[in-house]
Amino acid sequence: MEFNYKELELKVGLEIHRQLDTKKLFSPAPSELYDKVGFTFQRRLRPTMSELGEIDPAALEEFKKGRTFVYEGNYKFSDLVYIDEEPPHSPDEEALRVSLQIAYLLNATPVDEVHFMRKIVIDGSNVSGFQRTAIIAMNGKVDTPWGSVGIPTICLEEDACRIIEREDGKVIYRLDRLGIPLVEIATTPDIHHPEQAKVVAKFIGDALRATKKVKRGLGTIRQDLNVSIKDGARIEIKGVQELDMIPLIIEREVIRQINLVEISKELKKRGVREEDIVEEFYDVTDIFENTKSKIIARIIKQGGKVLAIKLPKFRGLIGMEIQPGRRLGTEMADRAKKYVKGIFHIDELPNYGITQGEVHAVIERLKLGDEDAFVLVAAEEETAKKALREVLQRAREAIEGVPEETRRALPDGNTQYMRPLPGKARMYPETDIPPILITDEMKEEILANLPEYPQQRIERYIREYKIDKSLAETLVNDERDELFEELITMGVKPSLAASILVVVLKGLKKEAPIENITDEHIKEAFELLLQNKIAKEAFEEIFIELANHPEKSALQVAEEKGLTLLSEEEVEKIINEIIQQNTDAIRAKGMGAMGMIMGRAMAKLRGKADGRLVSSLVRKKIQEFDR
Repeated sequence: MEFNYKELELKVGLEIHRQLDTKKLFSPAPSELYDKVGFTFQRRLRPTMSELGEIDPAALEEFKKGRTFVYEGNYKFSDLVYIDEEPPHSPDEEALRVSLQIAYLLNATPVDEVHFMRKIVIDGSNVSGFQRTAIIAMNGKVDTPWGSVGIPTICLEEDACRIIEREDGKVIYRLDRLGIPLVEIATTPDIHHPEQAKVVAKFIGDALRATKKVKRGLGTIRQDLNVSIKDGARIEIKGVQELDMIPLIIEREVIRQINLVEISKELKKRGVREEDIVEEFYDVTDIFENTKSKIIARIIKQGGKVLAIKLPKFRGLIGMEIQPGRRLGTEMADRAKKYVKGIFHIDELPNYGITQGEVHAVIERLKLGDEDAFVLVAAEEETAKKALREVLQRAREAIEGVPEETRRALPDGNTQYMRPLPGKARMYPETDIPPILITDEMKEEILANLPEYPQQRIERYIREYKIDKSLAETLVNDERDELFEELITMGVKPSLAASILVVVLKGLKKEAPIENITDEHIKEAFELLLQNKIAKEAFEEIFIELANHPEKSALQVAEEKGLTLLSEEEVEKIINEIIQQNTDAIRAKGMGAMGMIMGRAMAKLRGKADGRLVSSLVRKKIQEFDR
């Protein structure tokens, strides 16, 4: 669907977070993930006032959930700093320098002094209840075909814990990710087209990768979007993983806001006011005593109740689609899910075992008019009331239009409610870390040693190594360029290194989990090639086995699979046997039988002999046979 984004006054801002490949930010602990758990402890967190004397609404919302947080640690990789039992050490110098490199690559101006602050976060992802963050640079920019986009701030901060499991009233986190240095890059809302957002995100991503000091892999980069349109509101969308999904997610948010604005207009046209949405609960359990709805019957049997609320003049609007497959009722259910698994509303009934007779009985009990709606929740009475209060609040917001909130990106491009939009009341000074002076000498040194941009590297590969443009782009974009240059240093021909890294490895994606193949695996396989222990045709089979069994070495696989090269004498013996088996064809066709004999020879020798040697020997044997 194509919109006139200028008329809609679309505004988009990006926040890009990328882990740095250094030690942890405030301790010498390694920044590595682990599976082995050596100890656990638990905490409960509560909100505190910011330096403005206010409590952040997002923090308050998390506190209301009343969760307990369990933390899993490892004695080798965890330390007292990140279980909040020891003050932070000085910031990692390498992380600071890499952040300054990124600042210069994004045309930003570094600050003269770095001051760390505490950002209140009580969803359990930080043991201390806050995240340390500091502004490193300001006033950068990205130029695009649609115009320049500003980068007002570049920050250095700590990453959060890794979530392992959610249970009722409890969340389990692992400490391994906590404290990994994270660079946060925020743009101005000067992006006015979904594709422009993708261009900006790619440019920033290229600058980050240029440093060679950012982590790779799933979860190491997180892209958040801030989206608004005319008559809508600013929505923060968290957790956009894939670059190509950015335009679709923005478009879907535009669709959602347009439809919510239309619902607001219709409600106002019907004369609905916020004060009409009153907190009055109706116990309709008796109506469902003999229900065929398994969900409701089970809850009643457990001693729960079915409560209903009235939403005046909402009928037909709760079931209105606002994103593909999602309705206003879905948004109400998202709000209620902190207490119950789901809700039932009039626009989707009869359904789920609820009959038309039961729907009519509820309508009669609540004395609903033709335009009035109801929402049902089946749960323990107080829990049901809490869930319905969330529905009532979302209904009030629907009258006004689009509520400001933080939403989660879903795999299909839609989004889901997470929490209210955070306010400014969540920052206060970090008193354990003194200001850090960024000297002119440090700035000059970093400026003099800036890495090349990925696009510059692509152009250099084409120019210096004479490889195809598409190969060069894939090497750089897939972050195989560093390995590519290491292979060339080892003595591998650039064209062969590029072909194996791009064509062969990417071709195996559907056959094997190639993400298990490490750089060390690849370098070892090329070392075997350079030592004439394997042929280049053996790479595919070796990589498939390594992907499925990463604990093995390339040499081990080559030996197990019989892929080590045969001697010239052994190759010649096999070719002689093939020649003897095909004498009639050679007599009839002479050198015309070359293709057939080569095919049969390679069927036996592929991965066991160099193709050029096989070709040379086959040609020689046919010529000798003719004579």
